[in-house]
Amino acid sequence: MTAPAGPVSRTRLHVTDRDLAAYRAAARARLGAPARAGAGPAHPFVAAHALAQHTVGALTAGDHGFTGVVHLAQEIRTHAPLTAGDVDVAVEVAAVRREARGTRLALTTRLTDAATGAPLADLATAALLLGATGAEPYGALPPAAHPGSVPDGPPLVLTHVLDAGDTRAYAHASGDLNPIHLDDDAARAAGFPGVIAHGMHLVALAAEEITDRHAGGDPARVTALGARFAAPTRPGTELRLTLQPHDRGTVVRFTIATEAGTAVKAGWARIAPAGE
Repeated sequence: MTAPAGPVSRTRLHVTDRDLAAYRAAARARLGAPARAGAGPAHPFVAAHALAQHTVGALTAGDHGFTGVVHLAQEIRTHAPLTAGDVDVAVEVAAVRREARGTRLALTTRLTDAATGAPLADLATAALLLGATGAEPYGALPPAAHPGSVPDGPPLVLTHVLDAGDTRAYAHASGDLNPIHLDDDAARAAGFPGVIAHGMHLVALAAEEITDRHAGGDPARVTALGARFAAPTRPGTELRLTLQPHDRGTVVRFTIATEAGTAVKAGWARIAPAGE
């Protein structure tokens, strides 16, 4: 039996050079100006985020048990760098599965150049809708990618601290103004000790370090990116980013940890050769 097609949401987004620069600056808050201009490797997630939120909102409308969304994992595959202009965004709910804590979703997103119809990026998002029980299960959850087989030399460990100002700047640059990232009372009401950093802020920071250290400073060479989110982190927490190149530098695996444990696990980035 063929699984039913999931609902698809569509919109058109206008991206400006200012949008691209602001997000890249927020992602690089502790790194300084980039060696080369251009969209950051994590920017396709920003372009997809608003419609993905709308899709989840429509799916949980009227579900009185729903209490919030936990972002479990993110993958981004870039076909061409984002530039200023109109982008068509299509989000599909590819799979729904009921779990003890709610409903797990697999979302797939395609970004397309509105002028040419050329694909720009494909995204796969895994999320848990806490307490949600209204959506009927269907489809199959895809396995997480984890490329890279042979390590190249020892890992590199870098430390960063993102403060509350960095988190606010990222919230506004990304458009993710969820109060748990901006207001202590709202974060406590959601079960956190205070505001928490965006998980994608950590991934974007890792992607920029990888760009600088393994892609010659060229963000277009980071053609794919993925990670799983293990635990929230608070602004002001020291982050230990571990980078491990694999397969002759074509893949860089990464993790991000704090004193409390792992925050981002199973991270990876694909690096294209220079000149491609």
